[in-house]
Amino acid sequence: MRAMVLEQVGQPLQLRELPVPKPKAHQVLLRVRACGVCRTDLHVFDGELPRPKLPLILGHEVVGEVVELGAEVQGLQVGQRVGVPWLGYTCGQCRFCAAGRENLCEFAQFTGYTLDGGYAEYIVADARYVFPLPEAYDDVAVAPLLCAGLIGYRSYRIARQEMLGNRLGIYGFGAAAHILVQIAVRDGMRVFAFTRSGDYATQDFARSLGAWWAGGSDQQPPEPLDGAIIFAPVGELVPIALRAVDKGGVVVCGGIHMSDIPSFPYAILWGERVVRSVANLTRADGEEFFAKARQFTIETHTTPFPLEQANEALHALRTGKLQGAAVLYPI
Repeated sequence: MRAMVLEQVGQPLQLRELPVPKPKAHQVLLRVRACGVCRTDLHVFDGELPRPKLPLILGHEVVGEVVELGAEVQGLQVGQRVGVPWLGYTCGQCRFCAAGRENLCEFAQFTGYTLDGGYAEYIVADARYVFPLPEAYDDVAVAPLLCAGLIGYRSYRIARQEMLGNRLGIYGFGAAAHILVQIAVRDGMRVFAFTRSGDYATQDFARSLGAWWAGGSDQQPPEPLDGAIIFAPVGELVPIALRAVDKGGVVVCGGIHMSDIPSFPYAILWGERVVRSVANLTRADGEEFFAKARQFTIETHTTPFPLEQANEALHALRTGKLQGAAVLYPI
């Protein structure tokens, strides 16, 4: 099979011919039909996430067709279309798993980081950690839902648990935000979208998807927020968001990596404001999210790239040249 392989952190991916992997008893072999390109892939590529498996096939927004079942697999069928997310394995026995917080499992494995991912023609995945996908979406359109959608939704669900009203700010209007805004607006949220200063095209894009207000992250919103979600990996946005949220508000950091948060005065945290992170996802998040994705069609904005152009796709993401998400597809 063809695969784009990360052989050394920070070096371009290399096109390689590799054997098609064989599924173990609890795994499925999938023919990859599409794979989204996520900012987390950049963090792995750049070495900002420590100790990746090397050599490594990146990619954790994998849309695949089941071509072979392991001996112990139940509930899936050859020919079925499924998605493979970031969380690829948990032990089911540690204190976090026992508490229903498998996203924090002591022994978790992650697709495209500690397990080979979907920048390839085939992938094996633990059958317990794949999701049947809604039929209403084509392969390219559904790929971003598997991380941008799932992590965005977990961030949103956690924010809503703390919010006292419906004024939600979103900092960083990329792949996750353009999916989440559609869900939030449908739920009755008033969304305030924050972009890079002067990025009027993205601000217009946010308003076209239902944002009530859009502006630069250097601006204060026209009224206080009840909650804010930060998707941009920029620590400087944390005190900015704290200044924007009202008393009792919450700031949720939705990324797996963020630059250092600068010091800030206690006054902007006081008033029972909360700052918290979101880590990974649970299978329950996926089941709840895809149930929503079946209730109405979430519009995803994608730019497709052939598998061999994975380096170009990563560069486009890094330089902010995409509205929405890049998606790789085997030719």
